[in-house]
Amino acid sequence: MMRKGLKISHYLLVCLLLNATEAKIILAPLFDDNMVLQQKTAAAIWGKGIPGSTVRVTAGWGTESATVCQADSFWITTLETPAAGGPHTITIRSEDSERVLKNVLIGEVWLCSGQSNMEMPLQGWLPRDTILNSAAEIRNARYPEIRLFTVAKRIAISPEEKCDGAWLECSPGTAANFSATAYFFGKKLHQELNIPIGLIHTSWGGTPAEAWTSREYLAKMADFQETLQMIELSQPALERLENWLSQFPQITVKSRTGKSIWTGLEFQDSECKMIDFDDTGWARMNLPALWEATDFGAFDGVIWFRKKVEIPENWLGKALQIRLGPIDDFDQTYVNGELVGAIEEEGNYQTFRSYDIPAELNNQNVITLAVRVNDIQGGGGIYGKTGDMQLVLKETGAAVSIAGEWKYLPVAEYRGSVYTVFGAAGEKYRERPRLPIELTYKTPTVLYNGMIAPLIPFSIKGAIWYQGESNTGDPALYETLFPTLIANWRADWGYEFPFYFVQIAPYDYGNGTHSELLRDVQRKSLLIPNTGMAVTLDIGTVNNIHPPNKQAVGERLVRWALAEQYASDIIPSGPLYKDHQVKRKKVIIQFDYAAGLYLKPGVPNEFFIAGKDRVFYPAEVKIKGDELIVYSKKVKAPVAVRYAWSNTTEASLFNAAGLPASTFRTDQWVMEK
Repeated sequence: MMRKGLKISHYLLVCLLLNATEAKIILAPLFDDNMVLQQKTAAAIWGKGIPGSTVRVTAGWGTESATVCQADSFWITTLETPAAGGPHTITIRSEDSERVLKNVLIGEVWLCSGQSNMEMPLQGWLPRDTILNSAAEIRNARYPEIRLFTVAKRIAISPEEKCDGAWLECSPGTAANFSATAYFFGKKLHQELNIPIGLIHTSWGGTPAEAWTSREYLAKMADFQETLQMIELSQPALERLENWLSQFPQITVKSRTGKSIWTGLEFQDSECKMIDFDDTGWARMNLPALWEATDFGAFDGVIWFRKKVEIPENWLGKALQIRLGPIDDFDQTYVNGELVGAIEEEGNYQTFRSYDIPAELNNQNVITLAVRVNDIQGGGGIYGKTGDMQLVLKETGAAVSIAGEWKYLPVAEYRGSVYTVFGAAGEKYRERPRLPIELTYKTPTVLYNGMIAPLIPFSIKGAIWYQGESNTGDPALYETLFPTLIANWRADWGYEFPFYFVQIAPYDYGNGTHSELLRDVQRKSLLIPNTGMAVTLDIGTVNNIHPPNKQAVGERLVRWALAEQYASDIIPSGPLYKDHQVKRKKVIIQFDYAAGLYLKPGVPNEFFIAGKDRVFYPAEVKIKGDELIVYSKKVKAPVAVRYAWSNTTEASLFNAAGLPASTFRTDQWVMEK
């Protein structure tokens, strides 16, 4: 399980800055109190010590291992683990230095990764993105033998060896902020096996699969050659950028918790709200817009927007309302220097901002509007529709548009849980060194480097993955990319661990996107050995990309683990297309997991059939045993059948386990992106 070519440059750089006389043994962050080690395996343990010294690892269950620190201070060894149980202690000694890890459990460890549907916490992102039965689940989340580790978000241009995070016992307080999908997976697995479960959660909303794949493996794909070259060229420029940023004050939010994480943050910018503040040198942006879509480009952090608006004479002294539409993520909104409203809690990126302006503030013909927008990931800005941005006279509903040109100034940049503060004076952001390619959470390799590499080679049983929405624009690429990612991770860990993934749910992406192609690519990925797919065609929410029923998602992933890894006779999946034959005017379709096929009453059957003209018509369907007979009077010589073939389709075909069939097609006709 040792990682081939284990790279340790960043980790050792951090460690070597420490005085060896003060800390002779330093462990990788995954090794701490409350952790879970994979049972019945040679679990890798590594860290830093004094070169040439012997490090001895002694486990409370009677196993011992020893190794010698290399010249660069790095050491790694393996520890034979027993069957599930605990708690245990593990003692790491080197000369006169000692670390004791307490409350260590032995059990099953699973890596949980992906984008926002994996990241979405058990408490949801209120008010819009909720988790089904969230309050009751949190209240009852008392499972001290389930341990939770969340990897802090970090992008990196090369593989890191250090990540931030801590092992926590599962409780109402810790589960609420943990991945809902991972929690439901771990809870069900724990209930079924009655042994300790360790969940390592590393995900980031809105991220494509290429961000989670290493340079070595992306280099095998022609589509990424140019980008990888640009990333390589960015290394010297990134060092210059880091040096430039280091001259400014910094604010970290790592230690902040609860609903107050993003409130009370000061960025030396309070004067930006004032009527008489001199903003003549500020740049200009047309709103509404996500600033990533403008010339300003990718940016996480704090930007002030200012605008002076002339109002009708007969509005003076009367109560108004300012409407801004949705703001991603947080805002403080001021009128004539006074705060009229603010939303600074996560989950409100789609919440329309509408704040009352007291009559006493409306005391001059030109009103000064100032909005501080704080974006912590993804698209940022005041981004709704033009008609969303208005000043409204409350007594009549008459409106004045405030869309169009606004002045703006970045006052703080947010990177890796830290704000770099530029402040209101001097417009320092303009001096920021530019990179050949802007490194964002979507850049190829950066999340692999920052959030996967530090975990290798920590022993895991397997991985669960919930991602794909950010790759719907190019399903053909994903057909190669997704297997590449799986092969990449397995090679780095050194064994073919099980990899179970979620097929993306129905969602209205718009006419330009064919997410059914991505779903079908995911289905075909089941040809990769030791994989499984949880189908969600029956639990989607077509107007919200974050379906609330994460319990069903987690439990469907568990079905694969129980069936394939833990010798259960449970049915792991709904019907999966296997083969077909054309017989006269009908197409006969065979499935895996087909016992007890039935069509859900009251739902269109979602089957379509075509001849060689490639024109598809709704099909009639009959079930005969474990086979499906598909036909249409409009197609005399059928060639192809498709099922659940649209962005927003709902499952109609199920098996005896009540599990839905996956999207599929029998043809391989080339389709537009």
